[in-house]
Amino acid sequence: MDLYLDKIHNNKIMEAIAEFNLINPEENILVALSGGKDSAFLLYALKILSKHTTLNFTVDAITVDLGFKSSNHLSYLQYLSEQLEVNLKVIETDIYKYILNKEENNPCAKCAHFKKGALVNYMRNNGYKKLAFGHHYDDAIETFLISILYSGQLKTLQPKRYLSRNEVFIIRPLIYLREKRIASAKNRIEFNDSINKCPYEDKGKRQEIKGLLKEVEYNKQIFYNIASAMREDSIREMWPTKPAGSELLKIINNLWKSN
Repeated sequence: MDLYLDKIHNNKIMEAIAEFNLINPEENILVALSGGKDSAFLLYALKILSKHTTLNFTVDAITVDLGFKSSNHLSYLQYLSEQLEVNLKVIETDIYKYILNKEENNPCAKCAHFKKGALVNYMRNNGYKKLAFGHHYDDAIETFLISILYSGQLKTLQPKRYLSRNEVFIIRPLIYLREKRIASAKNRIEFNDSINKCPYEDKGKRQEIKGLLKEVEYNKQIFYNIASAMREDSIREMWPTKPAGSELLKIINNLWKSN
């Protein structure tokens, strides 16, 4: 397996690391592997950068086995880790039982909750302070739109997030890379598209948002305008916070003339 990053991959990852202070010197970074191309490329990229930057950090990998009988990604992750000379920890779980429950109406959120819990618990017990996820630029934009359209909030993925309860950081070094750029490196990481996907991967709100963005991709500026709107300094002329119902009713009643 050849180890190299082209100019675009290298520059975008280093830009994120520098701007958001994602990695400090001598740190041990734990990379969360899902079996997909994004997290696999993240492990590949960080292993290369660990050898060629003054940060001198080290990289380990971890994956949560959800317990699906049809899963066939573990052999690839083990192979990738061996090629990169990275230690891989596999956490075996039966999370699939919870997300396949017919009464569960939000399996992706439930799965993410359980997986993060397993990962953080491992970090806490083994002295890790930073967990790297393979989320990219498109993920951030999609999450931002999901939050606006389905919850009425301005919220998205943070390049660096501190979990104060567990005293660990989540970092996203690929946050400035478009998904298509990561896909262009699939051959480099020997990624196999025949790896079985989660049965819920092509369902849910994220797929709806992907469809909406697909409709406007003819205008590339729309994507980057949404990205600009995610910045704190982009907020302009927003409506004030709505008063409590009782307070608003009192104001309305005071506006009426008394008989």
